[in-house]
Amino acid sequence: MIRASGTAGFQGKSATVASSRLTNAVAASLAVAALSLCLIVTLTVMSTKATMAMGLPI
Repeated sequence: MIRASGTAGFQGKSATVASSRLTNAVAASLAVAALSLCLIVTLTVMSTKATMAMGLPI
């Protein structure tokens, strides 16, 4: 069996998978998601601390 040259492995030409605009849009959406997650965690920690500082009425 004879294999054609350049068809196996990483020897062939590389093709662009996505445009740079799509890559930038995905990167921006990931950055916004990370920022919102950080904000949610911060608000949760602050509200938990505030609730624990109030104490329980007996």
